[in-house]
Amino acid sequence: MDLVTVALVAYLIGSISFAVLVSRAFGLPDPRSYGSGNPGATNVLRTGRKCAAALTLLGDALKGWFAVAVVQQHVIADPLAVGVAAVAVTVGHMWPVFFRFQGGKGVSTALGVLAALDGWLAAGAVVTWIIVAFFFRISSLAALVASAFAPFFSFFLYGMGRFALEPAVGVAVMSALLVWRHRANIRNLIAGTEGRLGGGSR
Repeated sequence: MDLVTVALVAYLIGSISFAVLVSRAFGLPDPRSYGSGNPGATNVLRTGRKCAAALTLLGDALKGWFAVAVVQQHVIADPLAVGVAAVAVTVGHMWPVFFRFQGGKGVSTALGVLAALDGWLAAGAVVTWIIVAFFFRISSLAALVASAFAPFFSFFLYGMGRFALEPAVGVAVMSALLVWRHRANIRNLIAGTEGRLGGGSR
C-alpha cells in the first residue's frame, strides 16, 4: 500500500463524524446546528445527554487510533506512512467528505492518534489537559496547551529512541492543525470572553 492510499484511507476513516451519527441515533439535533456548531463531544454534551457525548468522544478517539494502528501493525512498516496516517485521519475529522466538510476541531481524534503512537505520549497530553483545565476551567485553553506540548513530548520520545522521527513530525503537523481550528477560541481567550467548564459557550 503506497502513501497516497494510506492517506486516502485514513482520511475517509477520519471523515466518519461520530457527533452527527450518535446524535441521529439518540434523536438529538445535528450538532452543527446549535451551540458552537462544532460536531464534537463538547457540543453534544450541551444537549444534556452525557452518554451521547461520551460515545462521541470514544468514537472520534477510536477512529484516530484505528487509522494509525492499522498502518503500524498490518499494512506497512514505514514510519513515514504512520505519520501520513496520523495527519490524514485528523484532516478527515476536521473536513469530512461525508458531511459537507463540516467537521470538528480534532481533539478527541488526535488523542486516539497519540494513543496509537505511544501510550506515554497520550498520557502526557491528557495530564497536560487535566492540569490546565483544573486551574483555568477553560476546555479550549487546555486543548491548545496540550496540543502545543504534544510535539515536544513526541520529539522527547524520539530522542529516547522509542519514537520514529516521521511520526513525530506528523504529531507536530497535527498539533498545528488543532491550533488553527481553535483560532476562534484563541480570539475569545484574548478578549476574555471564552466560556469556562460548567458554564458559558465554547
